[in-house]
Amino acid sequence: MCFDSLGLAYAGSARTEVADLLLPIVSDTALSMELSSMAALSLGIVFVGSCDGDITSTILQTMMEREDQYLKESWSRFMALGLSLLYLGKQDASEATLETLKAIEHPLGKQAEVLVEALSYAGTGNVLKVQKMLHMCNDHLDKETEDDTFQGFATLGVALIAMGEEVGSEMSLRTFNHLMHYGEPVIRKTVPLVYGLLCASNPQVTILDTLSKYSHDNDSEVAISAIFAMGLVGAGTNNARLAQMLRQLASFYHKDASSLFMVRIAQGLLHMAKGTMTLNPFHTDRQIMSPVALAGLLTTIIAFTDHKTFIFGRYHYLLYSLVTAMYPRFLITFDESLENLPTTVRVGQAVDVVGQAGRPKTITGFQTHSTPVLLAHSERAELATEEYLSLAPVLEGVVLLRKNPEYMEEDKE
Repeated sequence: MCFDSLGLAYAGSARTEVADLLLPIVSDTALSMELSSMAALSLGIVFVGSCDGDITSTILQTMMEREDQYLKESWSRFMALGLSLLYLGKQDASEATLETLKAIEHPLGKQAEVLVEALSYAGTGNVLKVQKMLHMCNDHLDKETEDDTFQGFATLGVALIAMGEEVGSEMSLRTFNHLMHYGEPVIRKTVPLVYGLLCASNPQVTILDTLSKYSHDNDSEVAISAIFAMGLVGAGTNNARLAQMLRQLASFYHKDASSLFMVRIAQGLLHMAKGTMTLNPFHTDRQIMSPVALAGLLTTIIAFTDHKTFIFGRYHYLLYSLVTAMYPRFLITFDESLENLPTTVRVGQAVDVVGQAGRPKTITGFQTHSTPVLLAHSERAELATEEYLSLAPVLEGVVLLRKNPEYMEEDKE
């Protein structure tokens, strides 16, 4: 637990003191797999997207030196995730690591390979990599002799690569629908989690209906994943439709303690911070991905790929990893001396105006509010008058305003 909290406290900071403290724990083969894996994961969260050579070589060395009985444990997937997070969004930079992973004969090598490649191309929309991930999902493996965990990670990989770009996300949703019909059990229980990742804090009606259907699935693992995904999709939105669905689920599962616990978690996420926070890893008009936010979301989602061991076992604290993705979704305006400055803003649906000539309207169907004001997933705000100039290019979160020297108030008659 203490390693996990260290990772959350210093997430994205790349502090060398943390590496000095945790690297010996990763490499010590006398320690349990749980300790080594959590130390590796914390290093991944702290050094996310840094391609740190020392940490990479230490984790790879540990994977090679550990005996199979340890690598078989469910904890080992967090070691793979820790390694993968180091290459988040770095594309080709992971090639040497991928080649090294091919030399690991244990199934963990394959799992790590899939995760490293998926995270390296996260948010890029690289079609060839999506096809490669889907190809892995096609194989029908012999459960007795082969480990199929990597297929769940490949399903997750499709979403990771396609996210952050609307057309790619919509196309991948169709693909997941097919995988749900024809995929192996390990893929089916991952698909709802993927919906949660793709649509975090963005409760679209079609997604809610799909997850509602999966939450009554005959396979309890699919149902549990779907209930948690409903929490992710509605996180911090106070969505009334979803709240009603979760109340119905609570009465449907009132005799099943595990499922009911999951419904309560989803309800908590839905009303997170009374509707003032979001879990979406994209910010600045949904153009920039926060590596730290994605690391937190992924840690929790990977824990749900074996929820019996982690979430329903003694390790439900892994849910706290979501904290790195929590971010206020309100817009507050301050003046240059950091005093609160309420001003009128127009809030409406964001319109894509890339490449349009002139000064096209960037929002549609707007309403005028006085700040502070809440912004939903696809909404955008702009100042209603020219009295103030914004010092930030995007009106989101905390924004500083400066008085416009050229502004003249209209004569009040």
